[in-house]
Amino acid sequence: MQKNPDWWRGAVIYQVYPRSFFDSNGDGIGDLPGVTAKLDYIASLNVDAIWLSPFFTSPMKDFGYDVSDYRGVDPIFGTLDDFDTLIAEAHKRDLKIMIDQVLSHSSDQHAWFKESRASRDNPKADWYVWAEAREDGTPPNNWLSVFGGSAWAWDSRRRQYYLHNFLTSQPDLNFHNPELQDQMLSEVRFWLDRGVDGFRLDAINFCFHDPLLRDNPPSQAIQEASIGVRKENPYAYQYHKYDKTQPENLAFLKRLRALLDEYPGTTTVGEIGDDNSLQTMADYTSDGDKLHMAYSFDLLTEQNSASFIKHTVETIEDKLEDGWPCWAIGNHDVARVASRWKAASPEQMKLFMIMMLSLRGSACIYQGEELGLTEAELEFEDLVDPYGISFWPEYKGRDGCRTPMVWTAGEANAGFSEGKPWLPVYAEHLNAAVDLQDQQETSVLQAYREFLGWRRQQPVLLTGDIRFHASPADTLLFSRTEGENAFLVALNFTDEPVMLELPSTARPIDDAPRCLVGQWRGASVTLPAYGAGIGKG
Repeated sequence: MQKNPDWWRGAVIYQVYPRSFFDSNGDGIGDLPGVTAKLDYIASLNVDAIWLSPFFTSPMKDFGYDVSDYRGVDPIFGTLDDFDTLIAEAHKRDLKIMIDQVLSHSSDQHAWFKESRASRDNPKADWYVWAEAREDGTPPNNWLSVFGGSAWAWDSRRRQYYLHNFLTSQPDLNFHNPELQDQMLSEVRFWLDRGVDGFRLDAINFCFHDPLLRDNPPSQAIQEASIGVRKENPYAYQYHKYDKTQPENLAFLKRLRALLDEYPGTTTVGEIGDDNSLQTMADYTSDGDKLHMAYSFDLLTEQNSASFIKHTVETIEDKLEDGWPCWAIGNHDVARVASRWKAASPEQMKLFMIMMLSLRGSACIYQGEELGLTEAELEFEDLVDPYGISFWPEYKGRDGCRTPMVWTAGEANAGFSEGKPWLPVYAEHLNAAVDLQDQQETSVLQAYREFLGWRRQQPVLLTGDIRFHASPADTLLFSRTEGENAFLVALNFTDEPVMLELPSTARPIDDAPRCLVGQWRGASVTLPAYGAGIGKG
């Protein structure tokens, strides 16, 4: 059978955070063999692909997003052979594998940086972003790190500052250097040759900086999501005009896409953290010669009103033109959606799931989302995330969404590990364990399985157009159409039943999954509290 090279359009990608998924060897840290051991579970969700958060060789200052060897597997996760086995076993189950590629920066323990900082005239001297101090010894400009403080760190060897948009141990690579660009494309090719099906591109708009090192201006009111920073972080006080999202990035993305096009059926999804995220998404996915997909932080904030969701989707639809969005309401960097959006019942979690998976585009589901897991509350002594440690107690960091998966309620560490987990298993998660939800016909987990299994058989939901219609406050009503086929999607975000008048008549869908509870009556639909319905137009 001919494989579909555009499988990614409308696909659902399941994000695995390997450290917290399943530990196969009892050291308290999840690993690649652990992911392989749970492939049948992932396949049972009826998703299309797995996105693996970083497993590369790393000192783990930022838990793998500080890479010291782009072609190595860190020993805590296993070996290259383990990765090859994971690829082969996933493909047997018709699951694609996408890996998290960190292009904009490396670890300060990478051999390239060690050479670059050794002198100003070595072969890799210009592979990172170096700059002279100002006359008074202060950093070259006012750029700030996402993790707080100046984005510049002094290096006594070169007697210069180097740029780090994230931790000081994550120096930025200099993409203005053509040789460095070639090398990074070579690193990507290494994994393509091993059979990966695509890449989630971390902080992809951070690759280039303004070569003139101009100061960022103060922030004005930003209407769209930036990079999920909070008001206690001074990063939010600047308009990031010069330290990222530079025009040169577009040319590099074209080079990256040309490489991917040599491997038919592969794809990319870019993480866009920017002051003008929706426009950047449009720029980076237009014309079919850059990224295949992109997502922003717009639905990863605390805002989840129906009007906000409608505005976000309509804005991106207006800007994207021929681009393709990828939606996410949770990941490893933000508080779990059940807590962030204040879901007090399984019905609300099902509503959020149906909302995201009914929009035009592809979607990412973060591990545990399908269980309805809440944000774990940890003691300061349990924190390992440098972001949370720096901003405690106003911001508790990202550890609360990274605690181990709960597989079996009655086993030690919920079946995650036979050893002491790297982060505590959150006791309140035990009642949501996989083995318990497997036995409950109407659990959040079963709703995910049923809806995703049904959705993948509905071309209208995979690739159809979207159009919103008028509806009462705290509700959404939109149509998905493809050719002669049309669905109407109705969503009730209130705790009371509502009746919506429809723009055209619609009827029930015979094989609809149980989580769709709308009552369709020709020109109207009635929804229970936090109810969702999809009717055939």
